[in-house]
Amino acid sequence: MTTGGRQRRRLTATETDLGVVRQRAYLVSVVAPGITDYEAELSIDELGQLTLTAGSDPEGQAVLHRDRIDPATFIGKGQAQRIQRESTAADVDVVVFDNALSPVQQRNLQEIFGCDVVDRTAVILDIFAQHATSRAGMLQVELAQLRYRLPRLRGRGIAMSRLAGGIGTRGPGETKLETDRRRISIRISKLEKELAHIGKVRRTQRKARSRADATGAALVGYTNAGKSTLLNALTDAGTLTEDQLFSTVDPTVRRLELASGPVLLSDTVGFVRDLPHELVEAFRSTLEQITEADLLIHLVDASDPDPERQIAAVHEVLAEIGALGLPELLVFNKTDVAPPSVVQRLLSLHEGSIALSAQQSTGLDELQNRLTEARRADHVVAAFVVPYEHGEVVAGLHRDCEVLEESHQESATHLKVRGPTATLQHYHQYRV
Repeated sequence: MTTGGRQRRRLTATETDLGVVRQRAYLVSVVAPGITDYEAELSIDELGQLTLTAGSDPEGQAVLHRDRIDPATFIGKGQAQRIQRESTAADVDVVVFDNALSPVQQRNLQEIFGCDVVDRTAVILDIFAQHATSRAGMLQVELAQLRYRLPRLRGRGIAMSRLAGGIGTRGPGETKLETDRRRISIRISKLEKELAHIGKVRRTQRKARSRADATGAALVGYTNAGKSTLLNALTDAGTLTEDQLFSTVDPTVRRLELASGPVLLSDTVGFVRDLPHELVEAFRSTLEQITEADLLIHLVDASDPDPERQIAAVHEVLAEIGALGLPELLVFNKTDVAPPSVVQRLLSLHEGSIALSAQQSTGLDELQNRLTEARRADHVVAAFVVPYEHGEVVAGLHRDCEVLEESHQESATHLKVRGPTATLQHYHQYRV
C-alpha cells in the first residue's frame, strides 16, 4: 500500500533478504448499534486481509462501538487520542479505517496520529491498481482513483490562503490547487471517453459472440470465492489463481462446449462488502457483461464463516448494476475444506443450489448438467411473418438465431426459428 508515512525501523529477515520494506498498519473498525461482536470481528478480519493484500502488515487493531459519527474526526477526539497512543507505541506507518472517511475527517486524523490515514476505499483501490494488467483495467482503476482523490486535494501551509475574497485576488497557492483540480478533471474526462470507446468495442464483441448462438453465463461472487479456479477447471482457461483477495481484475471469456450447444463463460471481478462506488462506476463497461448474461453462476465460499453475508454483499452489487433479477444458479464451492454438515445445511437453505470443489474438480458434472438444462430452457422455437419491406428483420433472424424453416409467401417471408428468448423478444412485433 503506497501511502508513505513514518519509516519502519524494524525489518524481518525475509524482508531484509528481499530488499522489500512493508509498512506497519493499525486497523480501526467503527461499528454501528445492532452489529454483533461476531459480525464486527468478521469485518476487521476482512480488513486485515485487505491490508495484507495491499502490502502492509497489521500490527494492532481497535473495534469501536459508536451511536453517532463525529463530523470532525469520525471517532471522537478522546478515541482518536487513545488510538494515537496505541499506534505510536506499535510504531505503525499507517492507520487503516474499515469505514469511509470524509476528506476533512481523514486530514484531521492524520494531524492527530502523526502518520498516514486511509480508509477501506483507498485500500481496495490500491489492490485493484496492483492487479490490473490490461489497458482497460488500468484505465478503469486510474479513473476510480482520480474520482476518489479529487475531493481530497488540499493545500499546505499559509501559501494556500486567500489574499482577499474578490475575483482575481486569489493567492498563488490556491491557484496551484485549482490548476491541479483542473488537470485531474481533464484527465478524468479523457479517461471517460477512452473507456466509453472500449465499452462500445466490447458491446460489439458481445454481439458477435451472440450470433454464434452461444448462451452467456457470468461467474459472479465474493472475492476469493474461486471463480477463476472454476473457470480453469471447466475450460482450461489458464487464468491466474491465487489465495488472496481480488487476484483477478481483468475479465476473461472462455467457450464451454455442452451437449446442448456452446456456453460462453465470463469471469468477472470479485465483489466485496461495501465495494467502493468509484470502482463500480469506473468498471461499468466491464460489469455490463454481467447484466447482458443469460445466466449468473453465483459462486459462494462454503468454508467462509458467514456465507450468507457474502451472498447478501454480492446481491447488493448486482442490484447496483441492474443485474439482480437475472436467472441465478447458486453454487457452493470449496467442499473439499468446508465441513459436510455445513454444505448440507446451505444446500437445504437454498433450494436449487449445488455444491462442488473447483480445486479438486469434483461436482463439475452437476454444474455442466445444469448449464445444459438452462441453455435448452432458454432456447425456444417460434414462428415469424415478416413483410418484404422489412428485409433487415429477416437478416437479423438469420444472424441471431437458427432458422429451421423459411418460405416466401405472397406478401411476406414466413420463418420458424430457434433462439434465445431474450433475442427473439427483439422481433416480437413480427412473431406469430
